[in-house]
Amino acid sequence: MAPLNAPAGFSKAIASKIAELTGRPFVTAPNKFAALSGLDAMARASAGLRGLAVPLLKIANDMRLLASGPRCGLGELHLPENEPGSSIMPGKVNPTQCEALVMIATQVLGNDATVGFAASQGQLNLNVMRPVILANCLHSIRILADGCHNFRVFSVEGTELNEPRLAQYVNGSVMLVTALSPAIGYDKAAAIAHRATEQNLSLREAAVQSGYLDGETFDRLVNPLDMVGNGVAGA
Repeated sequence: MAPLNAPAGFSKAIASKIAELTGRPFVTAPNKFAALSGLDAMARASAGLRGLAVPLLKIANDMRLLASGPRCGLGELHLPENEPGSSIMPGKVNPTQCEALVMIATQVLGNDATVGFAASQGQLNLNVMRPVILANCLHSIRILADGCHNFRVFSVEGTELNEPRLAQYVNGSVMLVTALSPAIGYDKAAAIAHRATEQNLSLREAAVQSGYLDGETFDRLVNPLDMVGNGVAGA
């Protein structure tokens, strides 16, 4: 392909210069027609940003749900008190950094949708959608970088477990009856679970009252730390 309106070797020379300035391995596109008409690489880059936003969205939502309360929610986490309180509820600790990251991730998902649609346009040999694609990709990169930093510094690093509440949930969980099935059988384990639920008993109390096993045996069989894997709970 003979160059038009540019000196011979221009594409390789400019790519080499950009690589020198950025420290990145820039090269000229081997197929200039494909590079003009298709923006697949940018669509893939945007998809990578979306791939980061998706788990961040889940993590932020999980954290604010686990921190809900203090009394009428799950209350398993204590989030840092970054603000003096809610404007309508004195003393309330709002999960502001979680909410900010949710909004950022939502914006990135929207940006990616724009990039994907724009990359499909620019019919025939020229895609003129580069400005909107670049604008959305750069926007996603910037807000993800800022959001991840702030979320880590102002939320994750200061978040603490509400250990009394966690112990309450674990000790009151009927799900732990699963550990009894191998020892006493499914039907007896089910009977213990029903007794605990119907009579508002702890699983241990229901197991002992059933007569199927004593308290010492229950404590040996039902150990939540064993259920989460060796070393995981204390890591």
